[in-house]
Amino acid sequence: MSGLKRVFGISKKEVTQDTALEALNAAEEQLNKKQLFLEKKIEQEIAKAKNFGLKNKRAALDCLRKKNMYEKQLTLNDGALMKLQAQRDALTSALMNKNILDTMKTANSAMHHIHKGMDVDKVHDLMDDVNEQHEIANEIANAISMPTGFDQFDEDELLQELESLTASTSHIGNFFGVTASKRAEEDAELKNLEMWSV
Repeated sequence: MSGLKRVFGISKKEVTQDTALEALNAAEEQLNKKQLFLEKKIEQEIAKAKNFGLKNKRAALDCLRKKNMYEKQLTLNDGALMKLQAQRDALTSALMNKNILDTMKTANSAMHHIHKGMDVDKVHDLMDDVNEQHEIANEIANAISMPTGFDQFDEDELLQELESLTASTSHIGNFFGVTASKRAEEDAELKNLEMWSV
């Protein structure tokens, strides 16, 4: 058994997203520090080369060679930094997708639980029953609110009677000496009293 472990290696612990993000951030921090170091070294070599100038051509060329070497390292460092940032962005995006998917699974499970006791046919039957009960309630309300005994009279006859009453009332008012202006004055007083009583 121990021979197999040596051949195939020991199984690694599962890496969590937090551990992976920490590792990516630590590596990025290291590369940023290295970038600053290399940029400083490049500036120093340029300054040395300028300082040597034509006085010590060999030392100036040596400084420029070192500067070029640091620039290559800086280019490699920048490439690694970009890959790390892309990896971190991909991991963050994957985590977000996983969270969204988990949320959708939870919501779907809740919907299954909610719909467990429901059946489309039962819902249609229930809605039909609800509509039928509303119709019955409306019919009952109409039956209760319908005036009883008043529908025996013909409306045309009632209108004729009203016209004859209004015609005879105007003669009665004039008969007792009540003019239209006097009646309007009394109506205004009556309305004023009604307002005070409220």
